[in-house]
Amino acid sequence: MRFTVLVADDEKNIREGLSEALGLEGYRTLGASDGDEALRMVDQGDVDLVITDLRMPKVSGTEVLKTVVGRYPGLPVIVLTGHGTIEDAVSAMRSGAFDFVTKPVNLDHLSLLVKRALESRELARKNRELEAEVEAQRHSSSIIGKSAEMKKVFELVRRVAPTRASVMVTGESGVGKELVADAIHNLSPRRDGPLVKVHCAALAESLLESELFGHEKGAFTGAQGRRRGRFELAHEGTLFLDEIGEINQNVQIKILRVLQERKFERVGGEETVEVDVRIIAATNRDLKEEIRKGSFREDLYYRLNVVSIHVPPLRERRDDIPLLAMAFLREFGEENGKRIEGFNPKARLSLYSYPWPGNVRELRNCVESAVVMAAGGLVELEDLPPSVRSSGEERNVRVPVGSSLAEAEKILITETLASQAGNKSRTAEVLGIGRKTLYQKIEDYGIESAVGEH
Repeated sequence: MRFTVLVADDEKNIREGLSEALGLEGYRTLGASDGDEALRMVDQGDVDLVITDLRMPKVSGTEVLKTVVGRYPGLPVIVLTGHGTIEDAVSAMRSGAFDFVTKPVNLDHLSLLVKRALESRELARKNRELEAEVEAQRHSSSIIGKSAEMKKVFELVRRVAPTRASVMVTGESGVGKELVADAIHNLSPRRDGPLVKVHCAALAESLLESELFGHEKGAFTGAQGRRRGRFELAHEGTLFLDEIGEINQNVQIKILRVLQERKFERVGGEETVEVDVRIIAATNRDLKEEIRKGSFREDLYYRLNVVSIHVPPLRERRDDIPLLAMAFLREFGEENGKRIEGFNPKARLSLYSYPWPGNVRELRNCVESAVVMAAGGLVELEDLPPSVRSSGEERNVRVPVGSSLAEAEKILITETLASQAGNKSRTAEVLGIGRKTLYQKIEDYGIESAVGEH
């Protein structure tokens, strides 16, 4: 993909000179001799950047700027001005210009501004795409992800949700097992019924049985009246038992009976309570190993594990990091009254490079911290926690002195591809460019043969 730059100036020598210089840098250029012609070209589309003189016949550069900013938000405009019209340049900046350049034009400075403006446009476009993906996924599920690994999870959720089958959700702490339970319930025929959650590890053994099955008045010291348990509260709905591997054998037997007979007695009671409950259990333990050790009942395991859904750790699905980070950014931005558009390239690289031992939960906390620390419209590298920040700072690319810009770019792309195990989508994210742009550069530089398809 080649970026298209429109140069609008009524002075032919300046217009053609700038177009030629930018063309040598690989940009496609268009020329307009007045503001009216410039606006017609912008309206035809396929313009990525506008460079316009402020003083032009028919329609002034100031009007071009205001019209482009109004009609096409995100399309950057760089204005050209003479030394005697700095006030006009300042006014243009207030009207939304990306930057300004004084005549005679310093081509090196203009080249740098053009590069920055296009990078800013690409970053904004990528952030808009991520926001759109996040919004689309929020409508369909509480889980966010686009990686191949998570697509498998989504497919299992979609297939199991309409059934009555018990589900076992496995995965490390912090991967989002509870969100899988939410999605299954919300996509099931029981969606209008209750979704009751119990964190088994958070309850003492002496309280867990009463919490699950309820108790009668006087069943134990402090039981001053009848209390319904979580199974009763979840009648005609779903019961989510988080960290099921933490419960003792006595409670395991009672849960097994409910699964088999759909009935139980409250603690201290004789009345049989019948319930219609679907159970979703979750654990970060290896329950087969617990069975081998004798701490978990094999018959209960197979009753719970009718369908198994494994949620992979974040380090194994890095393609989901941008979506998750953007979702958390928007959540905490709204919560803190901040409008933050996204992450700058260095911050994004750090998010990719960090191994996330705490998984999605740690990423969420990281983004919340970054939002609190951010002072501008983007999360900068220094806004991230030190442990995450250092993961991006330690990566370096060596470029020999005397290399051309094209050679340096080829080295950077090749090294970044290698660091991302050849994954082109992830490489484009890290470099802050679109996938089409990356594919074109890989083809132009002949990198394809060195890196596998992803």
